[in-house]
Amino acid sequence: MVSETGAPPRSLVVLAAVLASALAVTVAVLGFVLSSGDSTRDASGGDTPDTPGPLPLVSIPAPEAGSSECASLVEAAPRELESSGERLARRELAEPAPPATLAWGNDDPVVLRCGLDRPPELTRSSTLRSIDEVRWLPVPGEGSTTWYVVDRDVYVALTVPATAGTGPLQQLSETISGALPAVPLDFD
Repeated sequence: MVSETGAPPRSLVVLAAVLASALAVTVAVLGFVLSSGDSTRDASGGDTPDTPGPLPLVSIPAPEAGSSECASLVEAAPRELESSGERLARRELAEPAPPATLAWGNDDPVVLRCGLDRPPELTRSSTLRSIDEVRWLPVPGEGSTTWYVVDRDVYVALTVPATAGTGPLQQLSETISGALPAVPLDFD
């Protein structure tokens, strides 16, 4: 029906305005809900904010990873670490996960590997650091330092990103000191 002026009836104009407003609100709400934060899907298919998926790690030679010493260390390792005032939760590793390997944190994880070969950087003239009676060999890398435990029956590597503080190294020194007895250094 058209009025004498040729305009649509007032009720039709009001209905069109209400429908347009409802459509705009629906689009805005859906856009907000679908783009809310940096969420990822959890195992059940639901959204879980700030929870990354399993961490993929490359396997490296670790001939002693299946040893009882590495099993003891993995069992004794803390569920979370303190780094620069932040708590780093233990991270799930993607399959196939390297044996006797643990990781903590999201963006730049701290990674512990047990049962490695003797680091080639270990020489009689190497500068070692002692923390909680554990002797460490620091090997700087790009954006991180890998610290090797060199005075136990198995070699352990702890890769710590440059953004992390000394907390992980101190905490894991205490864990290693309690889980693995010290042995004399081996340079051969």
